[in-house]
Amino acid sequence: MGLGLSAIRLDSTLNLIIVVVLTLLAIVAVPFFWERWRRKLLGRTGTILVAVVLIVVSTGMGGNMIGGFFPTVGALFGTGAYSGDNVNAVAGENGSDLDKLRDAGAMRAKEGKGSVVHMTVAGKRTGLTRDVSVYFPPQYYDPAFRSLKFPVIEWIPNYPSGPEVVTGPYELPAKLDAAIAKHVLPPTLVIIPDPTGKPKIGHDTECIDEVNGTANDTYLTADIRDWAIEKLGANPQRKAWTMAGWSSGGYCAMNLVTRHPQWYGQAASVSGYYKASVDAETENLFKGRQDIIDANTVSLNLQKHPSPVDILAIAGDKENFESFSIDQIQAAVRAPATLSSWRIPDAGHNMNTFKAQVPDVLAWIGARTVAPCAPQDKKIISNGGVTPWPLPNTGAKGALVDIVE
Repeated sequence: MGLGLSAIRLDSTLNLIIVVVLTLLAIVAVPFFWERWRRKLLGRTGTILVAVVLIVVSTGMGGNMIGGFFPTVGALFGTGAYSGDNVNAVAGENGSDLDKLRDAGAMRAKEGKGSVVHMTVAGKRTGLTRDVSVYFPPQYYDPAFRSLKFPVIEWIPNYPSGPEVVTGPYELPAKLDAAIAKHVLPPTLVIIPDPTGKPKIGHDTECIDEVNGTANDTYLTADIRDWAIEKLGANPQRKAWTMAGWSSGGYCAMNLVTRHPQWYGQAASVSGYYKASVDAETENLFKGRQDIIDANTVSLNLQKHPSPVDILAIAGDKENFESFSIDQIQAAVRAPATLSSWRIPDAGHNMNTFKAQVPDVLAWIGARTVAPCAPQDKKIISNGGVTPWPLPNTGAKGALVDIVE
């Protein structure tokens, strides 16, 4: 069943057009058959029901394509089969057989392409097991780089999506290939964990260690980081670790980095917010504990616990709460933390807004992270060993503001 549902695309323009045409036909059918089925209550009820269902489906598909939440029906229902979509290989739990995939990765590397491998990762501290996809840059399979430790971007998917949205609708692997080829970003491992688990609908975790609940924060930080250092050859230096994301993933990135500055050096957020979003989709995360709410508020962490982290916050000027969040963070930031931010004119909370910013986000990260280095090399290369990509300061991307207080 999972494989069948995963074959039905929700992000297909053709499928949306088909559903819209069927919806229009169903709406026309209601008055057309109304008089003909005057004595047939079941017929009248059926045509109305079909029309209503198709209206809901077409509206939902349109919203899904704008937000980029679910690529397939399998993703929507959380069958698990969808998690390996848009990947080049599937590995065993914890990447137990990654070495067997090196030859295939090396073949792709000859074309300048990285490889995306899907697996499940079991957290040693939390006991949680979740889907994780990993982008391996082409250089990962180069013998000259084999002994080096790679920097990491931990990319948090937006709720209610999982790793498949990053390798699919985000189109992140191709953008990473391009950024690395242009020397805008050093060769970097990109780890894409599932921040929610299953089921997804109605279980928005906001990447938080829930009070008397699931330790999402601990899994996404301590567990994933320890596993990547041990299994993937990730660089343990804090400046080698960046968190990034869009929407809820942007909040998660900023919150987790400001909560754990001993492990992370940078956070990049597009359309993120400064405190956890609590709504009908959110679990009862805090159980009324104001101290835990405060501990997961980005602006308060920056104000009360300043640390040497660099934050990038981007929002569209039509995103009221996200834009307000930038103002809150700007007012709270204290040295040694830094904030870079810009607002995008005429942009709202949608996938197109986000995708347009990815190249500049990768450039911002590339100018701050570290290059692959030998395990004994403790020197921090502040610009990642690459030429920093010029950040936008005028025009379509809005004004760039660097703040250090």
